[in-house]
Amino acid sequence: MKEHDTAVPVRRFHPYRIFEHWSNALAFTLLVITGLSQKFHEFETAQNVILFLGGIDATRLLHRYTGIFFTVLTLQHILVAAAGILFLKWQPSMVIHKKDFTDAIDNLRYYFGLSESPARCDRYDYKQKFEYWGVVVGGVLMIATGLALWFPAVVSRYVPGALIPVSKALHTNEALLAFLVIIIWHIYNAVFSPEVFPIDTAMFTGKISKQRMHHEHPIEYERLFGTPAGESEKSVPETETAT
Repeated sequence: MKEHDTAVPVRRFHPYRIFEHWSNALAFTLLVITGLSQKFHEFETAQNVILFLGGIDATRLLHRYTGIFFTVLTLQHILVAAAGILFLKWQPSMVIHKKDFTDAIDNLRYYFGLSESPARCDRYDYKQKFEYWGVVVGGVLMIATGLALWFPAVVSRYVPGALIPVSKALHTNEALLAFLVIIIWHIYNAVFSPEVFPIDTAMFTGKISKQRMHHEHPIEYERLFGTPAGESEKSVPETETAT
């Protein structure tokens, strides 16, 4: 591919998706700080965080109100996605298919030198899909268990009271799991991966280069530009996708 062609930026994310991403990142960060400081309150660092936030009552209030914000973000995301698919004919590009599992196997074979080429992925690869659904499903679980812990008396009217301590265990352990996944998996892929280091700018600009799309999403590349990935083509205008 010609150098001046591959440098052409392609819009990958709508500005609203960028706003949604950073709003979710802000909510997640606040929930982690206020939540884990309560879970590990016996440690000096956690106690210092709680004191900095104004005490345990202020920390709990901030955690709960941030939880409301996170709930609104999650519900609107689900509703917008559902409405887009049902009424605007958006392609459900985050649905996990059999190909995602075979792509994972193909990439493992490639990494171990058993295959000459990596998996050919579409708009989202299997890693992005699994991470996405982890966030969505984990978010719904955190919302449900968080509400149970916030209003235990109300919840106990409709479900057995034994579910309250179960909710506490699920809520705190899922929070720790989500924190570790973001730190180890997401931050690596967005910052430290050799392919994007020192940082992936897609969630700042909403765009990636044609060269990167050709490398990471060859099926989408061919669908957008009508040219098999790997062949030279002329520059094309930016494209906008809904999801």
